[in-house]
Amino acid sequence: GAAPFEHGLRAVTWQAVVAAVTLTALTTVCSAWRWRVVARALGVDIGLPGAVCAYYRSLFLNSVLPGGVLGDVHRAVTHGRRAGDVVRGVRAVAWERFWGQVIQALVTVVVLLTLPSPVRPAMPYVLAGAAGVAGCAVLVVRRAARRGRPRLARAARVVSADLRHALLATDVWPQLALTSALVVAGHTVTFIIAARVAGCTAPLGELVALLMVVQTAVVIPLSIGGWGLREGAAAWVFAAAGLGAAAGVTVATLYAVLMLAAVAPGAGLLAGDAVRRRRGQGFPGESRRPDPAPRALEVVRD
Repeated sequence: GAAPFEHGLRAVTWQAVVAAVTLTALTTVCSAWRWRVVARALGVDIGLPGAVCAYYRSLFLNSVLPGGVLGDVHRAVTHGRRAGDVVRGVRAVAWERFWGQVIQALVTVVVLLTLPSPVRPAMPYVLAGAAGVAGCAVLVVRRAARRGRPRLARAARVVSADLRHALLATDVWPQLALTSALVVAGHTVTFIIAARVAGCTAPLGELVALLMVVQTAVVIPLSIGGWGLREGAAAWVFAAAGLGAAAGVTVATLYAVLMLAAVAPGAGLLAGDAVRRRRGQGFPGESRRPDPAPRALEVVRD
């Protein structure tokens, strides 16, 4: 029924909203810093204030549009156009998101292997399956590249060059790992706050493990702002832990509302962009550059 969703909405407090807004501001700065590090490593620099504002825009768009990635597409294309290189702008955002997902997956694995949860007994099988899928994907790409498919071969060369000469540099990857870990920690703390405000009294260790499973489900780009997947995963994992499916739905609903309020500054920034665009002023700090398409194609050929 609708009661768990209603309870989640009614459980919202201004203290929880303030906490979510504060934590999201910190995680957004960390995410923007991670993006800035990746962009600089790839040769398309961006200032931290501009990166933070762009990240708020993308977070809001991801929360209200299907798929959960359209905001990142907007961020990538906009930054690429301002930098005069759309291809590198897209690669910077793609690698930034990839690093974030990798660190979140590693943290999730460590948590689920060490803390009690209904998922813990199945973790060895999950890891074996994930390793098998990743290995098969690598073999397929390498074989396709060797058979003379130019696009796959070119993409493989670009990925290899980005990793060897930029992202795995000794002054780059530690910053990416640290900022990503801080982002995961911030989102987890926000989820814990939502659980406590909703009345969940589970032990902290068990609660963290359950919430990591829920956060993993949100990553799947098959919903609008995570709605549906998040509540379904929360209902299943809370029920499996003996806490009740309704409690999981209530916690997930409250968390979703808090996060929507926390990314609301992105809506204000987008509205300001629309106003400036109508006045013909462009974006703050935007340079008038020619169409970057020829340079982008040159980068692809290289």
